[in-house]
Amino acid sequence: MLLDFFITLLKVLFVLGVTVGFFAPILTWVERKQSAIMQDRIGANRADILGFRALGLFHIMADGLKMFTKEDFIPRGANPVLHTLSPIVALIPAIITFTVVPFGGVYDLFGKEVNLVIADLDVGLLFVFAIASIATYGYVIAGWSSNNNWSLLGSMRTTAQMISYEVTMGLTIIGVLMVYESMKLTEIGAAQESFFDWGIFLQPLGFIMFLTASIAENKRIPFDAPEAESELVAGYFTEYSGLKFGMFFMAEFIEMVTISAIVTILFFGAWHIPFITTASLLSLFDFLGTTGSNLVVMLIHVGVFFTKVVFFIWFQMTIRWTLPRFRYDQIMDLGWKILLPLSLANILVTGLILI
Repeated sequence: MLLDFFITLLKVLFVLGVTVGFFAPILTWVERKQSAIMQDRIGANRADILGFRALGLFHIMADGLKMFTKEDFIPRGANPVLHTLSPIVALIPAIITFTVVPFGGVYDLFGKEVNLVIADLDVGLLFVFAIASIATYGYVIAGWSSNNNWSLLGSMRTTAQMISYEVTMGLTIIGVLMVYESMKLTEIGAAQESFFDWGIFLQPLGFIMFLTASIAENKRIPFDAPEAESELVAGYFTEYSGLKFGMFFMAEFIEMVTISAIVTILFFGAWHIPFITTASLLSLFDFLGTTGSNLVVMLIHVGVFFTKVVFFIWFQMTIRWTLPRFRYDQIMDLGWKILLPLSLANILVTGLILI
């Protein structure tokens, strides 16, 4: 029992370290640098320590210090309790969602099976949607509690957009559930050990629609109408500053990681390497013994999984700095008139093929 608790604690610390400790801060630098490279600029490079600039990486520390020391401003007429609570409601679901995302398989370490997921729920995929939808309340409350017309308009756009694309996003993964016959993310990942069993080959249309709907859910360009600067100042977080402002941005970046992880699990072979099975990897390191070979394979699989996650983060960043913002009516038309009928057609075609 104590060993199980210790293993779970390690997995929790690892997930928090990777998402909150590494990806959330590093993506602030990646967003600046990638946009600079695409636009033929240098990008953030002014912050330094003793003259060393480290490609602008010290801006991560500078931004953190700025957030900590900036005044926490609550506008007159705002609801101080809800104004303070809303960034937390937006951030926490983004972190909790990762508890059911497996970042590796099952390994035999010191005579005990170790499953690289914090909570291996039978309804893991349903849990992702249930928890992720709670973040909508954070954005709505932020706009309403700020006592600002632009914030309120931004929160209303957020509500309509997130609810609309939640419907489509839920329907796009029905095909995946039909193919793999499970809502357990660990089982879906394990079922893709063979390269041609990857979700991208079995559900290509589902992949395109799911990724599109996920980016719309995260309100990233070209779906950033809820925070359109040219129309709404900054949308739902116009009246936020300091750490509260930083929490909204952190939630957005962590959601990017979660989207990339879910896409990797559902469509891109999870932690598996193309044409190389887990058994062949284990036999390759058989000279290290059972625990040693499993440990090496575990590290390889975790590395492969996060390499795929990094690729999809890069892909989302590339879309963000390539496409212009859609008009709000175009966003709604895409969700209800194009993606929704396509997702229903995808379910029908998948069902017919399976029959």
